[in-house]
Amino acid sequence: MKQIAALTLAIGLSVTPAVAQDESAEIEDGFNLMEEGARMLMRGLMSEVEPAISGLRGSLEDMAPAMGEFLTTMGPALTDLLRQVDDFSHYRAPEFLPNGDIIIRRKPDAPVWVPDAENGEIEL
Repeated sequence: MKQIAALTLAIGLSVTPAVAQDESAEIEDGFNLMEEGARMLMRGLMSEVEPAISGLRGSLEDMAPAMGEFLTTMGPALTDLLRQVDDFSHYRAPEFLPNGDIIIRRKPDAPVWVPDAENGEIEL
């Protein structure tokens, strides 16, 4: 009986490293399969998105001259506006009146605004 137990123990101990190696190989194969699956997913997404990106690139190239003209024309006016407004987060959303006027009110908790020394006053 002791001999059978010793023999069973010896066989069990000799098989354990092989099983552990098989498990680590299976885990490594699993990671390789997951990595390959992720690559296939990314390739598929890129092939789906590529036509949209190409179309967007063409649209942006068509818009470039118009944007350059807009910035040339409106740049000084926008710079002047930004100089007169300290921080847009200090203002409420615009109100549109029936007569077409637009009012942008300052929030009550906003800090007191001090105009530039250059201008001295604000044109309303």
